[in-house]
Amino acid sequence: MQRERLAELSRLVIGLAVYISFTCFAQAEILRGRVVKIADGDTLTVLDGSNRQHKVRLMGIDAPERKQPFGTVSRQNLAHLVFGKTVAVEWHKQDRYQRVLGKVLLDGQDVNLEQIKAGLAWHYKQYDKDQQLADKRLYAEAQKAARAFFF
Repeated sequence: MQRERLAELSRLVIGLAVYISFTCFAQAEILRGRVVKIADGDTLTVLDGSNRQHKVRLMGIDAPERKQPFGTVSRQNLAHLVFGKTVAVEWHKQDRYQRVLGKVLLDGQDVNLEQIKAGLAWHYKQYDKDQQLADKRLYAEAQKAARAFFF
């Protein structure tokens, strides 16, 4: 009896988590535009079709700042990937600095994930609650692989 109640409660919790994830990410918006500036390895600026600039913080990752070791290399890698190119940004909220928090896609390729794979950013687990479960897993695995390769 106790086991059945526990199993039922587990199904309810999982169902609720799926529902919350779906409703949260079902409302994601898409920002399309050309990348016109790279601030560092996890922040860029997108110019939309109305010539409005949007500062975008790559969700789920953190990269060294410009003055930190590998900060310049991380920034250069992000620039190599997207500068001057048209991207789509999947997002659903902004941070306290009014930056769009999103996943940057270039021809369907997850640029955030590419920064991790290159060993130039890490999975930002402190804020991963805003990520889809699949992305959390991909980012964590990519970080593990990059660490194994570089260290």
